[in-house]
Amino acid sequence: MSNTERLDQPLEYSVPDVVTTEVVVPTCDQRLYNYDIAPSKREGRTWSGYNIFTLWANDVHSLGNYTFAIGLFALGLGGWQILLAMGFGSLFLLVLLTISGFVGYKVGVPFPVMSRISFGVRGAHIPALFRGGVAIAWFGIQTYLASLVCNILVLALFPGAKTLTEHKLLGLNQLGWICFAVLWVIQVIIACYGIEMVRKFEAYSGPIILVTFLLMAIAVVIQAKGHITWEPKATLDGKPWALHGWDMWHEILAGASGWVAIYGTFVLNFCDFTRGAKSKRSVVLGNVAGIPVNMLFFGCIVLLLAGGRFTVDGHVIAGPEDVVQTFATPFLVLACLALVVLTIGVNLMANFVAPAYALTNLSPKKLNFRKAAIISGVIGFVILPWNLYNSPTVINYFLGGLGAVLGPLFGIVMADYWVLRKQKVNIPDLYTFDPEGDYFYSKGVNKRAVIALVPSALISIAFAFSGQIHELRALSTYGPFSWFIAAGLAFVLYLIVADRSRTFRDVDGEAIAVQAHH
Repeated sequence: MSNTERLDQPLEYSVPDVVTTEVVVPTCDQRLYNYDIAPSKREGRTWSGYNIFTLWANDVHSLGNYTFAIGLFALGLGGWQILLAMGFGSLFLLVLLTISGFVGYKVGVPFPVMSRISFGVRGAHIPALFRGGVAIAWFGIQTYLASLVCNILVLALFPGAKTLTEHKLLGLNQLGWICFAVLWVIQVIIACYGIEMVRKFEAYSGPIILVTFLLMAIAVVIQAKGHITWEPKATLDGKPWALHGWDMWHEILAGASGWVAIYGTFVLNFCDFTRGAKSKRSVVLGNVAGIPVNMLFFGCIVLLLAGGRFTVDGHVIAGPEDVVQTFATPFLVLACLALVVLTIGVNLMANFVAPAYALTNLSPKKLNFRKAAIISGVIGFVILPWNLYNSPTVINYFLGGLGAVLGPLFGIVMADYWVLRKQKVNIPDLYTFDPEGDYFYSKGVNKRAVIALVPSALISIAFAFSGQIHELRALSTYGPFSWFIAAGLAFVLYLIVADRSRTFRDVDGEAIAVQAHH
């Protein structure tokens, strides 16, 4: 049966262990359904625990995460304190990502469609576009950061290419343009082959990343002759640099909360990947190996890189790229290639999949995953992301403001699914504009979810801007914990205003589902 035939005809099926009578499935509306955002069949799902682990093996070791973690060292935290911050953060993330992943495993739909459960078939565009908008901007920025590593590689292999760095066009020199364009094309091509190609890329790149960073750490230990600075000993303005007492614990807890905020995007749309998970066990095993275990490894690498280089020259590095430049040419080439592969892997999973699904959800009749991925990539190119990255105003206000809304969105989606409807989802009704459908609400929008979102989002944005706006400085102490505060507030507000008179039905989507490995 073709997709068109499936859309045009009502379907009848019985769902064992869910309902006891025959259920007539409403005809799927083509404005809400296509092959890429349809539910995935339970049989034939391909994401194993190993695949989920390699997802994290790529993402945890991103250049941005190293910059963040090394920043903790620069703030004055010692080795055990940094590991403790990462430990707390990883435990928080393990819980959040597991409950989010279980939703994707059950309903088998991408995040924009999952958002229809709590926000309505039209209201779902709100969380989907917030998530997609943040991702598109960061896709461009991460590609630019990878191009900087690529610049190092090219100049090491071809010193004569230095002449290409002498003139700039629209804020980027010629070599930068070439490296950025090549990396952009590679990522778009991979993404055009769909989520299954992303899975395969992550499966191969994950081990490469882990081995490369281990070798980099060993090389730095050798440079430092085995002497690692586990705690900063320097002084700043005549005062001890290392932190103690409440200041130390504040930074440890802030660091842990910062890890959660970094993954605030991912906990929201983790279902994009777990919709293809083979079992709940795959989700749990992949998360355990990929979050606490992998983050412990990541933390040790951070300490060896930062502490080793601090021993050698007394300077705190900004990221792995600073270490790479100290290596001899053969290893420098290998390390640069690995960092480029790493950034491509991170970009695909964190910043390409979400906007591709969000745009597909806007117009399923006209867009599929491939077309939407190309559009996302083009937007990420034309915004000239290096100018965004070099503008504190853009990063702090625009991206910071958009990112601040993701915590409240997570709180509302999880409160609706786990507490209000107790995991009961009528999956076929996610694809109909029928006014009697479970997710039509009021003209397709659940106004109660919007009511809970607005105040919690405004409070979250106030926290995000507390460091830049004088009138909000009083909130800055609690700024590092804003994700938890805003998500918790949205969670509670939604449960207060939610309509508890509704009847929730649990109907699976196998009759309208497609193979998971598309």
